[in-house]
Amino acid sequence: MKILDCTLRDGGYYNNWDFPQEVVDAYLKAVADAGINYVELGLRNFPKNGFLGAYAYTTEQHLNTLELPEGPTYGVMVDAKTILSADMNPVAAVDALFVPRAESKVDLVRIAAHFHEVEQSASMVARLKELGYIVGYNLMQSGGKPSELIAEKACIANSWGDNLDVLYFADSLGNMDQAEVERIIKAIRTEWTGAMGMHTHDNMSKGLDNCLTAKSNGVEWLDATITGMGRGAGNTQTERLLAVVAEENGYKVQPVYDLVVRHFEKMQKDYGWGTNLLYFLGAQNDVHPTYIQNLLSNDQYGTEEIIAAIDYLSQLEGTTAYNDTVLETAVSFNSSTKEVTGSRDLVDLFKDREVLVLTNAATTQTYRSAIDTYISVKQPIVISVNINEFIDPSLIDYYVISHNVKFLTDATKYRTLNKPIILPKHRFDEKDVSVLEGVQHIDFGFSNQSAELVVNNYYVDTKFDYTSAYLLGALVVGQPNKVTLVGFDGYQNTDSRQQDMLTLFSQYNNIVNAPELVALTPTSYPVAKGSIYAL
Repeated sequence: MKILDCTLRDGGYYNNWDFPQEVVDAYLKAVADAGINYVELGLRNFPKNGFLGAYAYTTEQHLNTLELPEGPTYGVMVDAKTILSADMNPVAAVDALFVPRAESKVDLVRIAAHFHEVEQSASMVARLKELGYIVGYNLMQSGGKPSELIAEKACIANSWGDNLDVLYFADSLGNMDQAEVERIIKAIRTEWTGAMGMHTHDNMSKGLDNCLTAKSNGVEWLDATITGMGRGAGNTQTERLLAVVAEENGYKVQPVYDLVVRHFEKMQKDYGWGTNLLYFLGAQNDVHPTYIQNLLSNDQYGTEEIIAAIDYLSQLEGTTAYNDTVLETAVSFNSSTKEVTGSRDLVDLFKDREVLVLTNAATTQTYRSAIDTYISVKQPIVISVNINEFIDPSLIDYYVISHNVKFLTDATKYRTLNKPIILPKHRFDEKDVSVLEGVQHIDFGFSNQSAELVVNNYYVDTKFDYTSAYLLGALVVGQPNKVTLVGFDGYQNTDSRQQDMLTLFSQYNNIVNAPELVALTPTSYPVAKGSIYAL
C-alpha cells in the first residue's frame, strides 16, 4: 500500500492555502520521518482573483524555496477544469503550468476531474507523461454513479495506456459506505487493471473504514491528511490511518503524532474542520460539503438556519456541485424571481396606537411575566416576529414573517393561531401559500436591492434580508404613534449581524415619518431605552 498525504492541498480550503512556514517545515519533516510515500504539496493554478497562499499555486519558484526532505515522492494536483477552461488548447495549458519533470522538484501530477470531463482529458494526460511525470487521475463524486457509467469512464482511462499510472475515485460528498466502496472498485476493475487509489471524506465518520475497505479490496493508494484537514468535514486522518496500518507496512507513527499535537490541533480549533451533525446531514442528502463549510464559517447563521438550509438544498437539483448563487438562495429561503408586489392594506393600520414588537430572545423569556403585565395594562397592538415561544398567543395580534427559517419550521402552526400574518406574498411559492390557506394575511412586499432603507406603501426595499428590516418598513407604513421593542437584545460586537443592525437602525432613523422606537428590555441597539416595568 501507499499513503498519499495531501494536507497542504486539501487543507488549504480552510486557510486559503496560506500555511505558516513554521508549520510547513514541521509538516514536511514529520511526513518524511513517518515514511509517507507521496506528499501532495498543493494545487497548480493559473492566476485567480483575490489573495490565495502559496499552495494554491505551488509554483516552481516557490518549490525552489523549500527544503524537501528525502523520502517521499512530491506532487501537485491540477483540476481538469483549470486546463479545459483556459484560453488555449489543453496541451498548451499544460505547458503553461508545468515544466519538464527533470526541472522540477515534483514528480507526481494528479488531475482531478468530474465525470463529464473524462472524454476531454486524454491530451492533458498524454502531455504530462511526455513531460516525464507520474500521472494520476481522480474521478470526483464517484458515489452514487451507475456502475455502467463508472466502468465506461474507467474504459476511457484504460485507453490512455501507459500515460496513466494510477486511477483514483473520490468520495467527494463523504457519504459512501463499505458496500458502495466495493461496488465502485468492482465497476472500475471491469475495465482498469492498473494501480488504483481512493480519496475519502469523513462527513459521516466513515473515512477510515472506507480506506481500509478499499485496501482490503486491492486499492493500493490511500489519501489522508493530518487531523483530516480538508474541505468541509475533512478527510481520513493520517494519524488514525497510520495507527492501524503502520506496524505491518513499516510506517512510523510518532513523528505525525508530534506534528498533530504541536501544530495541527490548535489550527483545527481555530478553523473548525472535522465532521459533525451538519456535515452528516449534508452528506446524507447529497449536498456538497462546501455549502456546509461556508454556512458554518458565517456567524450570521445559527444551527436552526443551517439545518433548514440543508433541507432546502436537499430538495434542489444539482447541489452535489457547489454554487455561490445557490447558497445565497438557500440562506434567504427565497428562490422566487417574481416581481415584487404588495397591497396598501398596511397604510395607517396602526395609526395613533402603540405597537409592541416581540422577538424570541433570551430577554423575552427573562421578562415574560412583566411583558404579560405590560400588555394587560397598556393594551398595545402586539406584533410577534415569527411564532413566539414565551408569550401566550392570545396576547398577540399580528405575526410578521419574511419567508425565513422560522416559517419553514412553523408553517402549519400559523393555521391554529387564527391571527393575521404580515408577509411578502411574492416570496412564497404555491406550496407555501397552500399551507397558509384560511389564514388572514396582509401582503406587504420585500425587496433586497437598495443599499438604503426605502419604504413605500406597497413594499420595503433594503439590502438586509432580515425579518427585522422587513418589520421596520411595515411600521413606517402602519404609522403607530409609538413602537416599543421587547427582545431586541443585539449580537456580539464580533458578529456581522450586529453591524448590519446598527446600520439598519441608522437608516430607519433617517426616514422622516418613522415612528419612534423605544426598547423596553436591555439592548445594544441605538434606540431610546425604557423599561418594561415602567407602567
